[in-house]
Amino acid sequence: MFQFEIWRRQASGTSAEILGERAFKRDLGTRLFKFRGDMIEEMNHYHPRGVEIITAFTNGVNAYIEEALKQKDQLPIEFKMLNILPQKWTPEIVISRHQGLLGNIGQELQTARAVAAVGAEKVKELSYFHPKDPDLTLPDDLTQEMLEAPILELYNAFRRPLTFLAEDIDPSYRIEAPVKLALNESKALEDPYSIGSNNWVLDGSKTASGGTLMANDPHRTVATPSLRYMTHLVAPGWNVIGGGEPEIPGISIGHNEYGAWGLTVFRTDGEDLYVYDIDPENPNRYKYQEGWEDFIIIKDSISVKGEEDRMVELKYSRHGPVTYIDTKHHKAYAVRSAWLEVGGAPYLASLRMNQAKDWAEFKMACHYSHIPGENMIWADKNGNIGWQSVGIAPVREHFSGMVPVKGDGSFEWNGYLPIIEKPSAYNPSSGFIATANQNVTPENYPHYNAIGYSWSDPYRGDRIDKVLNDNKNFSMSEMMALQTDYYSLPAQRLLPFLKNAAHAKKEARILGLLEGWNNELSPNSIQAAIYVSFENELRRTAAEQFIPKEAKPYMSSIQLARIIQWVENPSMVFEKQATKKRDQWIKAAFKRGIKKLEERLGEDPSNWTYGQANNKHISITHALGNLVKAPYAELLNLPALPRGGNSYTPGSTGNNLNQSSGATFRIIVDTSDWDSAVATNSPGQSGDPESPFYRNLYESWAEDSFFPVYFSKEKILENADSRVIIRSAKE
Repeated sequence: MFQFEIWRRQASGTSAEILGERAFKRDLGTRLFKFRGDMIEEMNHYHPRGVEIITAFTNGVNAYIEEALKQKDQLPIEFKMLNILPQKWTPEIVISRHQGLLGNIGQELQTARAVAAVGAEKVKELSYFHPKDPDLTLPDDLTQEMLEAPILELYNAFRRPLTFLAEDIDPSYRIEAPVKLALNESKALEDPYSIGSNNWVLDGSKTASGGTLMANDPHRTVATPSLRYMTHLVAPGWNVIGGGEPEIPGISIGHNEYGAWGLTVFRTDGEDLYVYDIDPENPNRYKYQEGWEDFIIIKDSISVKGEEDRMVELKYSRHGPVTYIDTKHHKAYAVRSAWLEVGGAPYLASLRMNQAKDWAEFKMACHYSHIPGENMIWADKNGNIGWQSVGIAPVREHFSGMVPVKGDGSFEWNGYLPIIEKPSAYNPSSGFIATANQNVTPENYPHYNAIGYSWSDPYRGDRIDKVLNDNKNFSMSEMMALQTDYYSLPAQRLLPFLKNAAHAKKEARILGLLEGWNNELSPNSIQAAIYVSFENELRRTAAEQFIPKEAKPYMSSIQLARIIQWVENPSMVFEKQATKKRDQWIKAAFKRGIKKLEERLGEDPSNWTYGQANNKHISITHALGNLVKAPYAELLNLPALPRGGNSYTPGSTGNNLNQSSGATFRIIVDTSDWDSAVATNSPGQSGDPESPFYRNLYESWAEDSFFPVYFSKEKILENADSRVIIRSAKE
């Protein structure tokens, strides 16, 4: 219930009611980016009976809240810690966009700032733009000084997770000195493209059972309560099981009686930053084509704890919410967001997918899936497999969408590409389809003006493709192994260069430990710890050495794929003595990597196992977990457990030492036997810290174990823990 209440406050822009002044701009941003279209049209976009479904969902939530409020002392402990009560939901909360994977507007502004600092060509050299070359030309009157303004402050405020301070906690629960969380790795190790997913489908020619198979493991922030909730919806016309965000009706990943589906991110740029000239005599007007247009102004009020309500003005151009007005330079900035169109609520269109009976119906359901941009896959009991990329994609005829553009009418979108015209495949001769957030757009695709330029590194996808390309019939156990596979293709690519470089005696001795290593980042592997520490330092030193000082505030890291290109082709970054300088760079990174291990784990390499509390691990801190007294912290938080992998292995665990992203939810479905499906979901089904189901799946998940996902009524009743029968008061 606490998870629902936080969602409600984020979605409604009412965080300042409980957090005060520091949450005001967050609420202001939320109100600014609120969907303001027709709610009937919006809800019925997601399903022909969308109004009924979403209204029934919120009615159910509200009925539960009413029951809970009759016994306030029985509310989950977080409500007592914060001295708050849950409040009622409306359909507007369900269709909120605040939690979605929406677009690249932050990257757009940072790219512009970097271009202003060091030029477009240098930015392209440091970036991993592909498959096409983006135009990074800035408006000629947009200066670096202008770009340094807090242009996206309100956008960023409403997109950030809600955070709490000690002052928010009731004194009876509050710890005297809040625990400072250990810092994770530096910004040089950040990889915004590692938040993705893996999925694949196999036809019967590649499975041991002869049935089609679907596997999906979405990678998102690791948190408690779990991001996804598993459920089985049974009603007339509905028999669907799987996982989805608990605050949204429907199953986003799972199966029904006919087929199974899953998703990964297909990078889709549905945001652009527009820059306007404003009238020096009237700042509520902006230049458009040959004339002036008035900003639309909406008045609103925001409640702030301990204060009178604040009246605010929300301004909109013809393109969207105005995030900043620069009165000094007579400029205004607005964000055009495809996700503010009807149908932009993340994952809600899965309601249509839940009832699909075949590929044609599933593909038609995909037509309604606007947000996020996804690779939707399908496998059915009739032996068919398919892939349809989805997401509302603006068509840009003569600009890239990677930097701000003038809002005077010169850079308009040419509508949206129909989703069914986005890349897709059906029953390919290979017998499988796999995606992992890498670019999977065919080279001959005709609509590249609706395709983005920023994609994840290819290593997870390449590893999955290599395994699935084997001429064999795969079992469920082999699919579980692939979802948790820790083989590092970057290690395979980089180690030959590391071994060929001449090292000092100490480094050579430690390098010798990598002889015969299988390139797997297993939790119990010493070699994995040595390699990953080297890889991390290679990335750090690349950022230090190759990103110019002027660009460092805007470009903190370099994608590993670009770095490996430089290692393999050193003349790309070194003009003279390229091979020698490359080897010096590699050796310095390896030496630094060893030093980091010694500082963290001691000088004895026998203590350098990769998965351990002082190295690669998982521990999860609840949003209130470092602010409360020890007994309550133990109730809320999850202890450290060893982990393997990193961002570039199919079993993705991110690049931080304490895993902060990856797949907590996984599912594998064999359509020839629905009861054979397996899944993971960590740390547990319940969001109540005092429930036995709050953390019961945590250890098994950390050990890469799966549990069965029974579908038949017989199997469910045979394995049920308990039964709850709810009858209408009219009965």
